[in-house]
Amino acid sequence: MTAPAARSTPTVVKLGGSCLDDLDGTWWDDLARHGQSSPLVLVHGWSKPLKRLRPRYGEPAAILRDRYGNQSRWTTPEVIADIKTVSARLGTEVLDRLRQRGITGERVLGSDGLVGAGEAERWWWREKKLVELDNLVGPITHVDPAPLKNLQPGHAYLITPLARNAAGQEVNTDADRAAAALAGAVGAADLVLVTDVAHLLIDGEPVRRISADAAASFRDNGATGGMRKKLRAAGEALDRGVERVVIGSAPVTDLLAARTGTVITPT
Repeated sequence: MTAPAARSTPTVVKLGGSCLDDLDGTWWDDLARHGQSSPLVLVHGWSKPLKRLRPRYGEPAAILRDRYGNQSRWTTPEVIADIKTVSARLGTEVLDRLRQRGITGERVLGSDGLVGAGEAERWWWREKKLVELDNLVGPITHVDPAPLKNLQPGHAYLITPLARNAAGQEVNTDADRAAAALAGAVGAADLVLVTDVAHLLIDGEPVRRISADAAASFRDNGATGGMRKKLRAAGEALDRGVERVVIGSAPVTDLLAARTGTVITPT
């Protein structure tokens, strides 16, 4: 009797919402070639498409900061609906690009049994005062990879990083941290965070390789905005057993080969 073929290790790629428009045909050619030998789990952001849909989402009032200094989009049922609208369009575009290159694919909402979320922070700064607000967000508590039934080479899943909390509400989650949680849950060796910057910069200098401890130190004492969240996601992925996290703007195979970008490893 012939033994069954060993299952290939998935690669998890987070596609930044601010850079999707800038990924040209050669980038998608490269991803499809990689996907022929490794199952793909793609997690997309939506920041730029959401602002295009409704410009008010780009205004400062659309962003909340909690008492600990963490930023979050102020998420209402209307925002959830708009996220679904833009993610459906993104899903069509991304999966069409892959299908044209020989990769089959399907879109999965994280809130459809894939991603669970905990209780949301209740207190947020508004006009220099801490006020109690309903905000449909929540920290990721668990991932059940069962809905990803076809983790095979030649196939891709595109994940919309919404989640479901204990009360059954659909909530917004951070896409980088969702990608980290998914990478751990599916046993990925690598998490690739594709963004609009080529490297992590420390004191203006590009960093090619950094340990998890050094990355966490910089995250808490120098990193700002989106990079701070990416470094937090990187640490969470490594804590979940992912072997390395790569941050950059290049084709995936170049990032995985460490020809460019920043590689973050446990030590």
